Amino acid sequence: MTAPILRSLPDLRTMTAPWLRAGARIGVVPTMGALHDGHLSLVAAAKRDCDHVIVTIFVNPKQFNNPEDLANYPRTEDDDARKLARFEVDALWVPDGDQMYPGGFATNVSVSGLTDVMDGAHRPGHFDGVATVVTKLFTQTRATDAYFGEKDFQQLLVVRRLAADLDLGVTVHGCPTIRDIDGLALSSRNLLLSDRARTIAPRLHEEMEEIAKGLAHGEALAPLRERAVDRLLTAGFTKVDYLDLRSQSDLRSVTDTAQPARLFAAAYLAGVRLIDNIAV
Repeated sequence: MTAPILRSLPDLRTMTAPWLRAGARIGVVPTMGALHDGHLSLVAAAKRDCDHVIVTIFVNPKQFNNPEDLANYPRTEDDDARKLARFEVDALWVPDGDQMYPGGFATNVSVSGLTDVMDGAHRPGHFDGVATVVTKLFTQTRATDAYFGEKDFQQLLVVRRLAADLDLGVTVHGCPTIRDIDGLALSSRNLLLSDRARTIAPRLHEEMEEIAKGLAHGEALAPLRERAVDRLLTAGFTKVDYLDLRSQSDLRSVTDTAQPARLFAAAYLAGVRLIDNIAV
């Protein structure tokens, strides 16, 4: 059954009002569309936990640094609705830009600390855009639970921080990264890869696994990272923004795995920026 597509806030509030009166758990899965199995795993988790589930689709201009990247981002609303039909979610919340950011909109949500490194450093303002739109989506949907993938682990920590700091009453759940059989983390941006680039893309995850193995055998991080970057560039990647080992709790830079840590990467392949992370 295809869920209703809601585009105005009054319609959304009309739907959620009786759920709120009944004290129901409302799960929200925020997306920018172009849904893949990673997104659908979040929907399945929300359906398991909650009484009602809303999937949001909004390509948020505030989190794009490059206008061309925004213009090229895949938009597949009809296909997304078909993919969601088997989950029987209660609604798709698909606002337009004027609904989210009406004339005179002047509020910005900013989370410090967690956003100073990695994607925050390479994409100035990106996480302000994420934090602002997520705060709006939480309050619009009246969510009690929200579901995010661990592929965007830095984003997950930022959203957890803002939900706690602003007393939004939302439990933020992190769900495991879903990968293709060759190891590439599923991402809507993968649709932008050429056939040749798609065959090269799994090398990012392979090199990260090699670093993790080296660390497990007591090797130093710096030479492991240097060799991995060289191999990625030789394979066809054009730029590596970062390949960092950081604390899993607060993203502090670390050099060993004496504490829970994750290896984070961002790299360009054929004009497409790929990100990934793994626990080590």
